[in-house]
This record gives sequence, structure tokens and C-alpha cells, in this order.
Amino acid sequence: MQTPTKHDNKIKHGIFAALGAYGVWGVFPLFFRLLDGVGAPTIVAHRVVWSLVFVGIILKAQGRMGEVWAAFKDRRAIRIIFISALLLALNWLVFIWAVENDKVLDVSLGYFINPLVNVALGMMFLGEKQNRWQWVAIIIAIIAMIIQSMGLGSFPLVALTLAISFGVYGYLRKTVSVGSAPGLFIETLLMLPFALIYLAYVIYSFGFGAHADPLKLTYLVLTGPITAGALLMFAFAARRLRLTTIGMFQYIAPSLHFLTAVYIFGEELNGLRLASFALVWLSLLIFSLDSIFPTKKKTA
Repeated sequence: MQTPTKHDNKIKHGIFAALGAYGVWGVFPLFFRLLDGVGAPTIVAHRVVWSLVFVGIILKAQGRMGEVWAAFKDRRAIRIIFISALLLALNWLVFIWAVENDKVLDVSLGYFINPLVNVALGMMFLGEKQNRWQWVAIIIAIIAMIIQSMGLGSFPLVALTLAISFGVYGYLRKTVSVGSAPGLFIETLLMLPFALIYLAYVIYSFGFGAHADPLKLTYLVLTGPITAGALLMFAFAARRLRLTTIGMFQYIAPSLHFLTAVYIFGEELNGLRLASFALVWLSLLIFSLDSIFPTKKKTA
């Protein structure tokens, strides 16, 4: 029997970490539905506070707080991270609002089209050129958005806000040399004053509310570990797997969102909306195959 090499174990651990990260992101709607009635801004405020605490503990245990202080000496990096923090807060707020308001299908669509938004950002800001098949994928996705608008009877604002905010967030974070965990610590640290002021306002104006419920308060505290835990698993996987491999895992979360919306939350999936999802899936299939096969040709 052949003994697994270090490289094999590295890939295996990376795959498990990627499955864990995207799996956790995929069940977020189920978790946040447990906080129904708390209110999206309050949940986001707690997510900021407890993510900061949890990531801070991890960084301190790993002896990596020096990375945080080094980042604060770079004014350009802090300016960019401040903008990324605003985009992250917007993304969290819209995501949780959508879960509260039975719009998880919109969430699913947003994260399905996110890879194509990344392509568009590369074209606009990095001067990247697309080949014929990539353009076909983009055009199909645009048609899907038009059909989705017809199915909803309105512009798919939630889906596009999630896709664009997360796409731009990812782009900005790649422009600074700050690791995932230190970056999240700084982002939540910058958001902390706003979160604390909002929580103080809510408690002062409306009383303790959900904060007086031990179960709801426990769920609010857990927003920190699950947020940071998924990010740390993703960072672990990204260091061990090829970018193409990671790309194939990114469809797990929106697929779980889609199944949750239809089969657990009972959201309506009419013919037009189903057609738009089918076109998005076709677009992603074309784009993914075009990304995979050239890689095989080059490495053959």
C-alpha cells in the first residue's frame, strides 16, 4: 500500500478546509433565521464585536498581532482596509436583511454571479482581456439578470448588491499585503465604534430585548466564531490548493442557499426565475470549462 506523501496530505487537508468554509457559508441563512426578529443592524453590530474578539484571541495565540501593528503603519493599507470594511458591513447587512425578508433566492443568485463580477472587475481595473467563450458566459449572465428582473417584477438589487460588494471587497483586499485574519481584525476594529454606538442606542431606546434572552444572546455571540472560523478555513485551503480548485468549491455556498430557499424556507421559484438560474448555471459552466481546459493543455 502506497503511503500518502506530504503533498497528498496537504491537498487532502486543503479540500476538507474548503468544504468546511463553503459549507458554513452555505448554511448561514439557517443560522441567521434563528435570530429572526432581532433586526439585521443589531446582528451585524454583534457580528463585528464578536468577530473582533474571536480573531483577536486567535492572532494573540499564534503570536501574529505584530502583523496588525505593522499594517497600521501603512497609511495606504489602512485607507483601503477602511473602504473594504464598509463594503463588508454592507454585504453583511444586505445578506442578513435578505434572510429575514424571505429573499434567500436573491442571495443565492448574488453569489452565483459573483465570479462573473470578478471577471468584470478584472476587465475594468486590471486591463484583463476575455476570450470568445468568456464573453459568451458574460452575455448569458446579463440575459439571466434581465429575465430575473422580469420574474421578480423589479430590479434584482439584493443579488447585485451582494455580488458587487463582495467582488469589490475581494479586489481591494488583494491590493494590500495583509493576511486574511489580521485583515478581518483590522476591519472589525475600524467598525467597532459604530457597532458599539448602535448597540448602545438600541438598548437605551428600546430596552435589552433579545439581549435579555440567553438563547438569542448565545446565537449573537456565536456570529463571531462562525464568521471568523469560515474565513480561517478558507485561508487555510487557499494556501494548499490551486486557484482553479478553489474556484470549483465556490459554488457550494450558493447551491446550499438555493436548496435552503426552495425546500426549507419555501420561497417561490416561478418559471422565469428558474430560467434565469438555469442561464446563470450555463454561464458558469461555460466559464469554468474554459478556465479548466487551457490549464490542462499548458500542464500536459
